[in-house]
Amino acid sequence: MHYVNSKSILSSKNGMNLYRGCTHGCIYCDSRSEIYNMNHKFEDIEVKKNSLDLLKKELLKRPKAMIGTGAMTDPYIPLERELKYVRKSLELIYRYGFGFTCITKSDLVLRDLDLLKKINEKSKAVVQMTLTTADDDLCKILEPNVCTTSRRVDVLKALNENGIPTVVWLCPILPYINDTEENINNILDYCIDADVHGVLCFGMGLTLRDGNRQYFYEKLDKHFPGLKDRYIKEFGESYSIPSPNERELMEIFKRKTEENGILNDTYEILKYLAEFPQDSIQSKLL
Repeated sequence: MHYVNSKSILSSKNGMNLYRGCTHGCIYCDSRSEIYNMNHKFEDIEVKKNSLDLLKKELLKRPKAMIGTGAMTDPYIPLERELKYVRKSLELIYRYGFGFTCITKSDLVLRDLDLLKKINEKSKAVVQMTLTTADDDLCKILEPNVCTTSRRVDVLKALNENGIPTVVWLCPILPYINDTEENINNILDYCIDADVHGVLCFGMGLTLRDGNRQYFYEKLDKHFPGLKDRYIKEFGESYSIPSPNERELMEIFKRKTEENGILNDTYEILKYLAEFPQDSIQSKLL
């Protein structure tokens, strides 16, 4: 871990990253890609020391909106247990009447259930959870340093029981690893059981580019001997790595979500996540 001072904390679209880097160890993580110009070891978490002061200043001058985090770094990395930057940011978001959404794989989000409920009562809070495999043993290989899929489903259910809407990211789907009809059916059954609002799926596959490709291949050699050579032969240096089962898997995804009233259109889900309830009582500053 190391500290830096940042010039700003919110993007033009109200995205927020309190940390940079991650220790979850997911073998497919795109955030390792060289394109993001990270000048430190990925596991050496960069903490934006002045982020909370910056957030307070920016919330005071911005129109009410949804504040989002987790697109680059899971906000609920283990370090958050100690530093509590996310929790403190939620306190500010609640105080100044903004909405909140995050993408995570961690059950640590339940620590902040009290604040999520308060925000949701005033405006809107949505938790997005990534699910890649219904097999907990495989999950421990793909995402070794974070809670298992079954635990994440427990989190989704707990959020639903407390009135917090949820969205599942069904990605990535790795060719010859988790791209099976059984896996997709089982994950969707989890989503149905947890009464999620929507499931985001950008196709059945993953993306690879310099930085994350090398790390991914290193892990394939360790856990799936011989599979790296198959990837290189079939996909070369391609950015987009589609599953050969994509058509069948997408049919299952669309049919099962539609039959169970789960939103599955990417545009509509992203619109829902970004929409701030203008008539909410949080339009007044406390």
